[in-house]
Amino acid sequence: MESVAAGRSTLSEAARRRMLSVPGEPMFYARWDRAVFVHYGADAATLQRDVPFELDLRDGRAFVSIVAFTLSRMRPRIGEKLSEWLLKPIATHEFLNVRTYVRHQGEPGIFFLAEWLPNRLSVFLGPRSFGLPYRSGRVRYEHSPDGSILCGSVAAKEGSLRYEGKIRNSSFQPCEIGSETEFMLERYTAFTQQRQRRRLFRIWHEPWRQAPAEIEVTEDSILRSTGAWYRTAEVISANYSPGAEVWMGRPNRISG
Repeated sequence: MESVAAGRSTLSEAARRRMLSVPGEPMFYARWDRAVFVHYGADAATLQRDVPFELDLRDGRAFVSIVAFTLSRMRPRIGEKLSEWLLKPIATHEFLNVRTYVRHQGEPGIFFLAEWLPNRLSVFLGPRSFGLPYRSGRVRYEHSPDGSILCGSVAAKEGSLRYEGKIRNSSFQPCEIGSETEFMLERYTAFTQQRQRRRLFRIWHEPWRQAPAEIEVTEDSILRSTGAWYRTAEVISANYSPGAEVWMGRPNRISG
């Protein structure tokens, strides 16, 4: 996984250097498979009231994205087969992330408004270890590798989500440098807050190979539970990626 792909974006290059500059990183390896991204524009002032970090705006606009993907084969970097076996109960399952774009002390990243997953052990561990806002839900995805079928549903006590669609073409390419798509997809730091404890963890992967997608969200009541931003939201775009190999860093406490 340390091979460097030609044409890597400067954001990915910087994230890789930063990750490898810290002794003991990365903490985990994994794959994020068959990822659907649906992007919403939202009123910045309304969204900021629900986010404890400064929003990272683009041309004065705020964004929230839902990301539906499957985590697979998460395993510690150290320990090889034994460590991988011990982590197997939480190594592979579906995720629905609802995230927005923030900046802390000049560093861009994401902040999770909520995350739903079907693995109850992960739901227990995530908030305690990384400060992640995990919630239990029934998650079902049918994402074909080539993007010709993209369907998903999430059901939880907070509401439900359903969508369907497909990619616009069959050519998967890295995001255009400087584009709005790069702004939303190429993020390498996650900021979290649980009660008053703030943390961050960093990730690295090759630039997303993605294609624009036509996604119709037919039910999104689950999003109402993530804040008042939902009342101002409108879908602006969507993307699909077959997936990426990912390095995941350890959680670090931050202040300020």
